[in-house]
Amino acid sequence: MADAGETNDGAVLKRLPASPGRRHLSAQTGLREVMAQFATGVTVLTAGGESGHGMTANAFSSVSLEPPMVLCCVSRAARMHAAITEAGSYAVNILAADQQDLSKYFADWRRPAGMAQFDAVAWTPGARTGAPLLAGALAWLECELEQAYEGGDHSIFLGRVLTSSRGTGDNSLVFYGGSYHEVDGRARAA
Repeated sequence: MADAGETNDGAVLKRLPASPGRRHLSAQTGLREVMAQFATGVTVLTAGGESGHGMTANAFSSVSLEPPMVLCCVSRAARMHAAITEAGSYAVNILAADQQDLSKYFADWRRPAGMAQFDAVAWTPGARTGAPLLAGALAWLECELEQAYEGGDHSIFLGRVLTSSRGTGDNSLVFYGGSYHEVDGRARAA
Protein backbone atom coordinates (compact mmCIF):
# COMPACT_ATOMS: atom_id res chain seq x y z
CA MET A 1 0.00 0.00 0.00
CA ALA A 2 1.26 3.48 -0.82
CA ASP A 3 2.03 5.97 1.92
CA ALA A 4 0.31 9.34 1.74
CA GLY A 5 1.48 12.71 2.95
CA GLU A 6 0.21 16.26 2.76
CA THR A 7 2.07 19.33 1.50
CA ASN A 8 1.80 22.84 2.93
CA ASP A 9 -0.84 23.76 0.37
CA GLY A 10 -3.01 20.74 1.20
CA ALA A 11 -2.11 18.65 -1.84
CA VAL A 12 -1.89 14.94 -1.15
CA LEU A 13 1.23 13.10 -2.23
CA LYS A 14 1.27 9.33 -2.61
CA ARG A 15 4.42 7.27 -2.31
CA LEU A 16 4.17 4.53 -4.88
CA PRO A 17 5.49 1.05 -4.15
CA ALA A 18 8.73 0.02 -5.83
CA SER A 19 8.14 -1.52 -9.23
CA PRO A 20 8.74 -5.28 -9.05
CA GLY A 21 9.89 -5.28 -12.70
CA ARG A 22 12.66 -2.73 -12.17
CA ARG A 23 16.08 -3.68 -13.57
CA HIS A 24 19.35 -2.02 -12.65
CA LEU A 25 21.42 -1.05 -15.67
CA SER A 26 25.03 0.02 -16.09
CA ALA A 27 25.40 3.80 -16.17
CA GLN A 28 26.51 4.09 -19.79
CA THR A 29 24.43 1.33 -21.40
CA GLY A 30 21.50 2.05 -19.15
CA LEU A 31 21.34 5.76 -19.94
CA ARG A 32 20.54 5.10 -23.60
CA GLU A 33 17.85 2.55 -22.62
CA VAL A 34 16.36 4.81 -19.96
CA MET A 35 16.36 7.89 -22.22
CA ALA A 36 14.45 5.87 -24.83
CA GLN A 37 11.56 5.99 -22.34
CA PHE A 38 11.49 9.80 -22.56
CA ALA A 39 9.44 11.04 -25.51
CA THR A 40 11.03 13.95 -27.36
CA GLY A 41 10.22 16.11 -30.31
CA VAL A 42 12.45 15.73 -33.36
CA THR A 43 14.45 18.61 -34.79
CA VAL A 44 17.03 19.15 -37.48
CA LEU A 45 19.73 21.61 -36.49
CA THR A 46 21.23 23.50 -39.41
CA ALA A 47 24.11 25.93 -39.87
CA GLY A 48 24.95 27.90 -42.99
CA GLY A 49 28.18 29.27 -44.34
CA GLU A 50 31.22 27.46 -45.71
CA SER A 51 30.86 24.64 -43.16
CA GLY A 52 27.10 24.35 -43.68
CA HIS A 53 25.66 21.24 -42.12
CA GLY A 54 22.45 19.65 -40.85
CA MET A 55 21.91 17.11 -38.09
CA THR A 56 18.89 15.36 -36.60
CA ALA A 57 18.70 16.15 -32.89
CA ASN A 58 16.33 15.58 -30.00
CA ALA A 59 18.58 17.11 -27.31
CA PHE A 60 16.86 20.50 -27.60
CA SER A 61 15.02 22.60 -25.03
CA SER A 62 13.62 26.02 -24.29
CA VAL A 63 15.69 27.89 -21.69
CA SER A 64 14.23 31.38 -21.26
CA LEU A 65 11.40 33.54 -22.57
CA GLU A 66 13.07 36.83 -21.60
CA PRO A 67 15.41 36.99 -23.33
CA PRO A 68 14.26 34.21 -25.65
CA MET A 69 16.85 31.41 -25.45
CA VAL A 70 17.08 27.73 -26.33
CA LEU A 71 19.74 25.07 -26.02
CA CYS A 72 20.86 22.11 -28.04
CA CYS A 73 23.46 19.47 -27.21
CA VAL A 74 25.91 18.27 -29.87
CA SER A 75 28.72 15.73 -29.67
CA ARG A 76 32.11 17.38 -29.92
CA ALA A 77 33.02 14.67 -32.47
CA ALA A 78 30.09 15.59 -34.76
CA ARG A 79 30.54 17.75 -37.87
CA MET A 80 27.64 19.84 -36.57
CA HIS A 81 29.79 20.94 -33.64
CA ALA A 82 32.33 22.61 -35.93
CA ALA A 83 29.57 24.03 -38.16
CA ILE A 84 27.82 25.81 -35.27
CA THR A 85 31.08 27.00 -33.75
CA GLU A 86 32.35 28.42 -37.06
CA ALA A 87 29.03 30.01 -38.09
CA GLY A 88 28.32 31.44 -34.63
CA SER A 89 24.65 30.70 -35.27
CA TYR A 90 22.24 27.88 -36.03
CA ALA A 91 18.63 27.16 -36.87
CA VAL A 92 16.27 24.68 -35.23
CA ASN A 93 13.76 23.06 -37.57
CA ILE A 94 10.96 21.42 -35.54
CA LEU A 95 9.76 18.53 -37.69
CA ALA A 96 6.19 17.68 -38.61
CA ALA A 97 4.85 14.13 -38.35
CA ASP A 98 5.20 13.56 -42.11
CA GLN A 99 8.93 14.44 -42.06
CA GLN A 100 10.26 11.13 -40.75
CA ASP A 101 12.29 10.67 -43.96
CA LEU A 102 13.90 14.08 -43.42
CA SER A 103 14.85 13.07 -39.88
CA LYS A 104 16.43 9.86 -41.17
CA TYR A 105 18.24 11.71 -43.97
CA PHE A 106 19.95 14.14 -41.59
CA ALA A 107 20.87 11.26 -39.28
CA ASP A 108 22.59 9.34 -42.12
CA TRP A 109 26.36 9.92 -42.14
CA ARG A 110 26.51 8.79 -45.81
CA ARG A 111 24.75 11.90 -47.14
CA PRO A 112 26.89 14.53 -48.93
CA ALA A 113 29.04 16.86 -46.85
CA GLY A 114 28.71 20.64 -46.59
CA MET A 115 25.96 22.60 -48.28
CA ALA A 116 25.62 19.85 -50.94
CA GLN A 117 23.57 17.83 -48.44
CA PHE A 118 20.79 20.42 -48.79
CA ASP A 119 20.52 19.85 -52.57
CA ALA A 120 18.23 16.88 -51.85
CA VAL A 121 15.73 18.85 -49.72
CA ALA A 122 13.59 21.97 -50.06
CA TRP A 123 14.80 24.88 -47.92
CA THR A 124 15.22 28.63 -47.74
CA PRO A 125 18.04 30.56 -46.06
CA GLY A 126 17.18 32.11 -42.71
CA ALA A 127 16.84 35.90 -42.91
CA ARG A 128 19.19 36.54 -39.96
CA THR A 129 21.63 33.61 -40.03
CA GLY A 130 21.50 32.15 -43.53
CA ALA A 131 21.04 28.73 -41.91
CA PRO A 132 18.77 26.43 -43.94
CA LEU A 133 15.11 26.49 -42.88
CA LEU A 134 13.56 23.23 -44.05
CA ALA A 135 10.28 23.38 -45.98
CA GLY A 136 7.27 21.80 -44.29
CA ALA A 137 8.59 22.00 -40.72
CA LEU A 138 6.14 22.82 -37.94
CA ALA A 139 8.29 25.71 -36.75
CA TRP A 140 11.70 27.33 -37.14
CA LEU A 141 14.04 29.22 -34.83
CA GLU A 142 17.12 31.14 -35.89
CA CYS A 143 19.62 31.47 -33.07
CA GLU A 144 22.82 33.35 -32.40
CA LEU A 145 25.33 31.29 -30.43
CA GLU A 146 25.44 32.96 -27.02
CA GLN A 147 27.61 30.50 -25.10
CA ALA A 148 28.96 26.96 -25.31
CA TYR A 149 29.44 24.77 -22.24
CA GLU A 150 31.23 21.44 -21.99
CA GLY A 151 29.06 18.55 -20.87
CA GLY A 152 30.91 15.24 -21.02
CA ASP A 153 31.49 14.33 -24.67
CA HIS A 154 29.00 16.99 -25.84
CA SER A 155 28.78 20.76 -25.91
CA ILE A 156 25.67 22.53 -24.73
CA PHE A 157 25.04 25.36 -27.19
CA LEU A 158 23.01 28.18 -25.67
CA GLY A 159 21.35 30.20 -28.41
CA ARG A 160 19.61 33.56 -28.31
CA VAL A 161 16.52 33.34 -30.52
CA LEU A 162 16.71 35.94 -33.30
CA THR A 163 13.60 34.90 -35.23
CA SER A 164 10.83 32.40 -34.67
CA SER A 165 8.11 31.33 -37.07
CA ARG A 166 5.42 28.68 -37.21
CA GLY A 167 4.27 26.63 -40.17
CA THR A 168 0.73 25.58 -40.98
CA GLY A 169 0.91 21.95 -39.84
CA ASP A 170 -0.58 20.50 -36.67
CA ASN A 171 0.95 17.07 -36.18
CA SER A 172 4.34 16.73 -34.54
CA LEU A 173 7.00 14.07 -35.04
CA VAL A 174 8.00 12.43 -31.75
CA PHE A 175 10.69 9.87 -30.96
CA TYR A 176 9.92 7.36 -28.19
CA GLY A 177 11.07 3.84 -27.41
CA GLY A 178 13.44 3.77 -30.37
CA SER A 179 10.81 4.61 -32.98
CA TYR A 180 8.89 7.52 -34.47
CA HIS A 181 5.38 8.48 -33.41
CA GLU A 182 2.90 11.18 -34.29
CA VAL A 183 1.20 13.64 -31.96
CA ASP A 184 -2.07 15.06 -33.27
CA GLY A 185 -1.91 18.78 -32.51
CA ARG A 186 -5.61 19.21 -33.27
CA ALA A 187 -6.40 17.19 -30.15
CA ARG A 188 -5.16 19.99 -27.86
CA ALA A 189 -7.36 20.78 -24.90
CA ALA A 190 -9.39 23.97 -25.30
